[in-house]
Amino acid sequence: MRNLSEFGLSGVVSAEVMRAVDKNADAWISARERMESAGTQLANAVRMEKPGSVLFLCGSGNNGGDGYVAARHLAEETAVTVVSFGAKTPEAKSAFAALAASPVALFEVRTEADLPLFSADVIVDCLLGTGAVPPLRPLYAEAVSRMNAASAKVIACDVPTPEARADRVCAFHLAKTDGAEVYKIGIPLAAEVFCGEGDLLSVQAKDSAAHKGAGGTVLVIGGGPYQGAPFFAGEAAFRAGADIVRVASPVDGFMPDVILERLEGEKITAEHKARLIALAEAADVVIAGPGLGSDAESLETVREVVPHAKRAVVDADLLRLPFPKAREETIYTPHAGEFARLFGKAPEDLAERGRAVREAAASSGAVIILKGETDVISDGCRVRFNRSGCQAMTVGGTGDVLSGVCGGLLCRMSAFDAACAGVYAEGRAGEKAASDVGDGMMPSDLLKEIAGILWK
Repeated sequence: MRNLSEFGLSGVVSAEVMRAVDKNADAWISARERMESAGTQLANAVRMEKPGSVLFLCGSGNNGGDGYVAARHLAEETAVTVVSFGAKTPEAKSAFAALAASPVALFEVRTEADLPLFSADVIVDCLLGTGAVPPLRPLYAEAVSRMNAASAKVIACDVPTPEARADRVCAFHLAKTDGAEVYKIGIPLAAEVFCGEGDLLSVQAKDSAAHKGAGGTVLVIGGGPYQGAPFFAGEAAFRAGADIVRVASPVDGFMPDVILERLEGEKITAEHKARLIALAEAADVVIAGPGLGSDAESLETVREVVPHAKRAVVDADLLRLPFPKAREETIYTPHAGEFARLFGKAPEDLAERGRAVREAAASSGAVIILKGETDVISDGCRVRFNRSGCQAMTVGGTGDVLSGVCGGLLCRMSAFDAACAGVYAEGRAGEKAASDVGDGMMPSDLLKEIAGILWK
C-alpha cells in the first residue's frame, strides 16, 4: 500500500470528495472512532492557545460531535462551556452522552433566550460541517452573529460555519478550505485510492418531479458476430438509471425492454452511417463497440459516428487507433490485451500500472478503465483502483454489462465519477450474484444486483 501514496489526495478537496473518503473509510475505521480521533486533535489545537476558558458551539451533526469529544478532553484542564443545538447522528449522540458525564457548563438551546453569554478566551465553532450553505437558520445565525462580535479567538472545527469568522481552521484528514491546518485522524490511504461505497454517494436518484427521459437517453451501437453483447449493455444502462435505451444493431432484438433500431443486413456498414449519426446526436450517451467484431467496414463506420455523440463509452474491438472520441467526455474500457494494443503492455506492479494508465488517459484525452483483477481508472490526472469483483466474473458478457453501467451513469455524472462508481458497483454485483450461483454465474445475473447496489 505504501507505494500507492502518490495517488492519494492533496490540497483543498470538496465536501463531496471528503464525504466519499469518509464513507470509504467505514470499511476499516468506524465513524465513532474517527470522531474520537478528530475531537482529540481539536482539543490539542485548543491547548496551543493556553486558554483560561473555552466555549464550544456544537451543532446537531458530526461536526458538533467532534466538539463534544474535544470539550470532554479539556474539561478537567480549563473552564469549558458547551452550547448544544441538539445531537441527531448516532455518533454525536454517543459523544454527547459522554460529555454529559464530564465537568462542563452545558447549555442545550432551542431558542435565542437559551443562548448564554459568549464570554471565553477561545470559541470553537463546531456548528456546521462540510456541505453547509447559507442562509442559516435563525438560531444558528444569531449564534454566528454573537461569535463574530466576541473578542475571543475563534477556532473552526474542520470548516468555518457559513458567514462565521475564523482565526484558525483545524481540518481533519484533508483541507476543505484554503489556509486550514490539517490534522490526521487515522483514515487509511486505501479510502482515497480504492473505489468503495463512498463512490456511490455521487449517484443521484431522480427528482420526484422527473419526467420520462430525465434519467437520460442511451444509444448502444454494436452486434453482428456477437448477438447478445449490445443488449447486455442496453439492459445494464437501464439498471444504472437511464430512462430510454436504444440498440442499433444488425441482429434481431430479444430483450423487450430496449428499443431496437434494426439495421439491415448482417453487419454494420457505411450505408447505416447517416442513420446512426442522427441517433447518436439525439442521445445523451452512446455506447459503441459491444459485439461489433473485427470487420474493418463496421469498425470504421462506428468510429466515424462516435464524434457526433455528446458523451460516449467505447468498448471492445472499437478500441483501436486512432481514438474515437465524443464531443464532451469519453470512457474507454480496455482489458489488458486491448490496452497493450493501444499503449503497450501494462506493468505488473500496481503503482507502475497506475502511472501507465494515467499517462494513457492523458494522451488519449479520455477516462480509461483498465479492467483486471484490480481495475485501474484514470482521467489523466487522478488515479483510482478497484478491487471489487470475483473470479466468476471471467464469464463472457461482463465487460458489456460494465459498459452499459458506465453509460447509464454517464447520463448524469462526470466520466471519471461514472467510471469509479460503475466498476465498483459491477464488482459488488458480481460478488453478490456469485454468492448464490458460484461459477455458474451468467452476465444477466449481474443486472438485478447492480440496480440494488446503485439505488438502494
